[in-house]
Amino acid sequence: MVNDKQSPMHFEVHGLKGANAPTLVFSSGLGGAAHFWQPQIRDLSDTYRIVVYDQLGTGKSPATLPEDYTITHMAKELRTLLVHLDIKQCHIVGHALGGLVGLALASTHPALVQSLVLINAWSSPNPHTLRCFNIRKAILAAGNKDIYLQMQALLLYPADWIAANAEHLSQEEAHQLRHFPNEHNLLMRIGALSAFNIEAQLADIHTPTLAIANKDDVLVPWQRSKILVSHMPNAELALMEYGGHASTITATSEFNNILRERLSQLA
Repeated sequence: MVNDKQSPMHFEVHGLKGANAPTLVFSSGLGGAAHFWQPQIRDLSDTYRIVVYDQLGTGKSPATLPEDYTITHMAKELRTLLVHLDIKQCHIVGHALGGLVGLALASTHPALVQSLVLINAWSSPNPHTLRCFNIRKAILAAGNKDIYLQMQALLLYPADWIAANAEHLSQEEAHQLRHFPNEHNLLMRIGALSAFNIEAQLADIHTPTLAIANKDDVLVPWQRSKILVSHMPNAELALMEYGGHASTITATSEFNNILRERLSQLA
């Protein structure tokens, strides 16, 4: 099932059908795209109803984002989509920015969120990640979209994975360059994730939570997940040695096994 004209955001529903099917909602990082989760859709759609979506102002969900755009806006947009789909409870799996959206939604609508899986996420700004995003903004300001995409790959993937997938990555970057996101929206989204700070509310989020972090993530230090877990009353940490920031793609089997095991514990 794909989206209808009544929803402002593009969405796709895969896997099991029916209102009682256990539901996973995948929320992407800065890129905001539903297709980021293809490796998980292929592996998990035999067991779950899976919802993926293009976040507002990205991909197939065109919009002009306001200057004061925040993660709270994104959480409200996701809740609106879930109401539209008549989903009353779900597990939210969020990558980086998508994890922040999940945290915000669990804070304001705890009955809606059965569990959280937060992948290389964080609860407050940190100097290292902010430096990375400042560099990306400077590259954008210089008009070097191709260099922005190359920098993006360095932040997402381990060095040996880039070397082994160089041809595929070049083709993907050529496609991304032809469909480069709206720069205003991209800057608003970077601003939103850079300002996000929910640390003072973490102790009040009792949602069962698994934080998955990668020790070789060069964008978000894995210790940010450790901080998340230390402040949340019902959270655990799973550390992956390899995979970089986008281990859902680069270490799919290990990541999916961790996710399946976690979800089976909650069944």
